[in-house]
Amino acid sequence: MRTIVICSGGLDSVSLAHRIAAEHELVGLLSFDYGQRHRKELDFAAACARRLGVPHQIIDITGVGRHLTGSALTDDVDVPDGHYAEETMKATVVPNRNAIMLAIAFGLASAQKAAAVAVAVHGGDHFIYPDCRPGFIDAFQKMQDEALEGYGTVQLLAPYVNVPKAAIVTDGAKHGTPFVETWSCYKGGARHCGRCGTCVERREAFHLAGVDDPTEYADPDFWRAATSRFSAEEVR
Repeated sequence: MRTIVICSGGLDSVSLAHRIAAEHELVGLLSFDYGQRHRKELDFAAACARRLGVPHQIIDITGVGRHLTGSALTDDVDVPDGHYAEETMKATVVPNRNAIMLAIAFGLASAQKAAAVAVAVHGGDHFIYPDCRPGFIDAFQKMQDEALEGYGTVQLLAPYVNVPKAAIVTDGAKHGTPFVETWSCYKGGARHCGRCGTCVERREAFHLAGVDDPTEYADPDFWRAATSRFSAEEVR
């Protein structure tokens, strides 16, 4: 299928891009500038597109993003440290972000005659991000089937939606993803901080997958204490 991948430049979406390139016809990567705390991740998305030899488009929705206030990813709010299951991680929620981005992506896919849009939401996101859960993915597909009726059929591919991040690491390694060329940290420093939710999840995922983690962390051992306190059940 002719497929567009929504790519943030993180481990998940870059791994997905490599998977789609191997299994389908990857026609391009789509990223969004929504006024996030840093744009560093977008450089990694651009590098992924160059590596895979496909166009990379960045959609500027900063005008929308500046109104989605209250998130540590868009406002002058401290990014919390710890495990994704912690209540404090709700500070990283950007309301309706995925719905907004996917609606734009489906419009572009229809205009460009692509058959699918792929997104890298996964099981580990279910704790605090409702627009990463299977119910949202299913409902969004139904909504787009109605929205595009008579104009096109676009499928939403979310191959990781029911698996943990460790499975993405395994899949990424299978498809030759250069993990060092991905960026996860919410804080956007010179190195991954090792303490924010995405850094903790990233480090744990490599450990559980049994894959060497090439990432340089400012605090490489914090993840052990952060993950030892939680055995939270996945929210579906």
